[in-house]
Amino acid sequence: MGRRRLLLLLKPLDTYSFHQSNGASRSINPKVLQYLDSRRRVHKDAIESCRSILQRNSIEWDATFCNNLSRPIQDVDLVVTLGGDGTLLQASHFLDDSIPLLGVNSDPTQPQEVQELSNEFDATRSTGYLCAATVKNFEQILNNILEGQTTPSELSRMSIHVNSLPLSTYALNDILVADPCPASASRFSFRKDGESISPLVNCRSSGLRISTATGSTAAMLSAGGYQMPVLSKDLQYMVREPISPEPARLSLMHGLIKPNESMDVDWYTKEGLIYIDGSYPAHPIQHGDTIKVSSHGPILKVFLPNHLLPSKM
Repeated sequence: MGRRRLLLLLKPLDTYSFHQSNGASRSINPKVLQYLDSRRRVHKDAIESCRSILQRNSIEWDATFCNNLSRPIQDVDLVVTLGGDGTLLQASHFLDDSIPLLGVNSDPTQPQEVQELSNEFDATRSTGYLCAATVKNFEQILNNILEGQTTPSELSRMSIHVNSLPLSTYALNDILVADPCPASASRFSFRKDGESISPLVNCRSSGLRISTATGSTAAMLSAGGYQMPVLSKDLQYMVREPISPEPARLSLMHGLIKPNESMDVDWYTKEGLIYIDGSYPAHPIQHGDTIKVSSHGPILKVFLPNHLLPSKM
């Protein structure tokens, strides 16, 4: 087998910078600044450690910051993200179903730090839910991958069509269909389309959220949804803050979209946005647009942490 080619995608260092607006008079807790500086140093050290590991392995590699990506990733055998789940999500938007992805959590949460600062602020660092490695075990996990001792899992992604035209970005976590000001009320209708067509649901609410199994532990769970097995092909949807829904329709405000189904959404608000995996990217929509969502996007190959693998759950 020829030399493997690897792309190392890095979370930007300026993520940890603190910017104070001009004229701001209130004092900043120095512990917050120390915390941000610590996170920046830990991430910078992680970059240097991973580069050193790659340099002593028999592998061709290149590194770039993830915000430099502008076109699909090609001509590599493995992509490694160094950051957290956000870095991995950003990388997923530039990957098809052929290149596997490994996430390295560069700055894991330190429980003692969280406890010590609990009366000051939330000192949680990177969750790294989808990251199978940290800097400490990156070399061992990388060797296992290169030697074929571990295989990636296949995560489903969401396919999104607007007016029958596919969007180029597939959602690994979730989408939110909402007004450009998400606090504003929106009008839309939706129904599930599959072997049988479900009732049409007319809504006034602050939006519609749809998540994959992977994203069911994120905003969906916080909003009252439930965690799904990570390898499930189902999608979960929830109407966000429905306004005076008919009692008979309450059960339709939250549910599942099975792999053989899609959801059709008709948008009746002047403007709107489809937020994909967070606030960026966001696709604009307008009154009269139709949106079709399904789990028929190309799968994403990801090396998952052991605790997420079905045999470990």
